[in-house]
Amino acid sequence: MDDRRFDRGTPLPSPRPVTRSFQPTAITFVASDRPEAEAARKRLSARYGSVPAAEAEVIVALGGDGFMLETLHNNLQLQTPVYGMNRGSVGFLMNDYEEDDLLDRLAQADRTVLHPLQMDAWVESGQVHSGLAINEVSLLRQTRQSAKLRISINDKVRLEELTCDGCLVATPAGSTAYNLSAHGPIIPLDAPSLALTPISAFRPRRWRGALLSHTARVRFDVLEPDKRPVSATADNFEVRRVSRVEVRERRDIALTMLFDAGRSYEERVMAEQFSA
Repeated sequence: MDDRRFDRGTPLPSPRPVTRSFQPTAITFVASDRPEAEAARKRLSARYGSVPAAEAEVIVALGGDGFMLETLHNNLQLQTPVYGMNRGSVGFLMNDYEEDDLLDRLAQADRTVLHPLQMDAWVESGQVHSGLAINEVSLLRQTRQSAKLRISINDKVRLEELTCDGCLVATPAGSTAYNLSAHGPIIPLDAPSLALTPISAFRPRRWRGALLSHTARVRFDVLEPDKRPVSATADNFEVRRVSRVEVRERRDIALTMLFDAGRSYEERVMAEQFSA
């Protein structure tokens, strides 16, 4: 399903139930366009068999973190559990690559459930573009001019004017990505929170962002949009020259990622907070 045309109110099917020690017998292998990932897909498919995605009990994604996000987006309709193995450059969301004992690793894997953000972005013509973000929704200035944004939470204006390069709303899963680079907080995956983080804030100079409830509805109004144009991005889906952007969590969508036992996403996030 193409989330760029995602209906703002349409619920998706309930995710397939996943319990610890499930025994998958139907696997789909997918790979990024890196040669080593495609070669791994061919070897694993020959060894373990590969079924069409609609018949799979688990998807094994071979690539890096970007490809994991792409696989999760492509899996919005089926919501099949995804187990990643690193055949890319960045592997924070991936398990170590190992071809042996794959069925046992899948059977014993821990699961992490993600809920994406819904972005509704209005352009000056009044047309609205909607997308889903597993990591973050970000607003960024398009020219040399800084952006000016008004920020409202649950229909109450909280910041009349933020002069900045941009601002983002990150999920717990996305808190270790762009949000962390912008000096936002790392959020445990089981925390019902979202990060609201400015990007190179100029005024108010000391505002460092906020932690919000996962139920919060965030609205950005772009001030001086002709002089200071702003783009809005939900993961890799971009809308340019926006006038207003609204962000909320889609709790009705549950995407499941599988991690090797003892190496859960929660453990990786904890380790990241204590790394040098």
